[in-house]
Amino acid sequence: MGIRVLAIATSPRRHGNSEQLLDWVLSPMVGESDTIVQKIELADADINPCRGCNACEKLNRCVIRDGMDILHDQIIEADAIILAAPIYCMSICAQAKALVDRAQVFRSRKYVLKLPVVPPERRGKRFGLFISTAGQDWDYVFDAAIPVIKCFFHVIEVKNKDMSYLMINGVDEKGAVQQHPTAKEEAIKTGQNMLILLRERLTQ
Repeated sequence: MGIRVLAIATSPRRHGNSEQLLDWVLSPMVGESDTIVQKIELADADINPCRGCNACEKLNRCVIRDGMDILHDQIIEADAIILAAPIYCMSICAQAKALVDRAQVFRSRKYVLKLPVVPPERRGKRFGLFISTAGQDWDYVFDAAIPVIKCFFHVIEVKNKDMSYLMINGVDEKGAVQQHPTAKEEAIKTGQNMLILLRERLTQ
């Protein structure tokens, strides 16, 4: 089995700035013989909001039957999870937040039921990358998104030291990131570095 990379494009605007960054990050990985890249467009994945029923604390599964049935297993199986989300009103877009909220099932499994989220031999070997874009050029525009993303990664067994971030602000209109002076280079380099780390980690 090769290195498994799960990439999730969460923006409702297809092929926008955050998804373009994601595609640049994935470009060094696609076509590599030892790497399996799976890209999900969340807008088409049928992920409904969490109901807050807490049934997962007893059942160890979500009672909602939708696209999360498939995505749940893909998240568990991946060696690296890349989440790309634009900033809307100072946090991640609603589609990305719905996914994070549906990760409640992992939180229940880990903290309430005291069950493993991934097999013990895979703990500490997973990587998470958060990709984001924002129209505003404020230094603090990503501040509210970071705790949300950390929560998501924590409950799916990605440790702080294995999280990384690629965040580009000042790109508002669709396609604006393509004119950014460093975004493409940064994204490709991020993908290259992640692949190196995955190969090192998974051969230990």
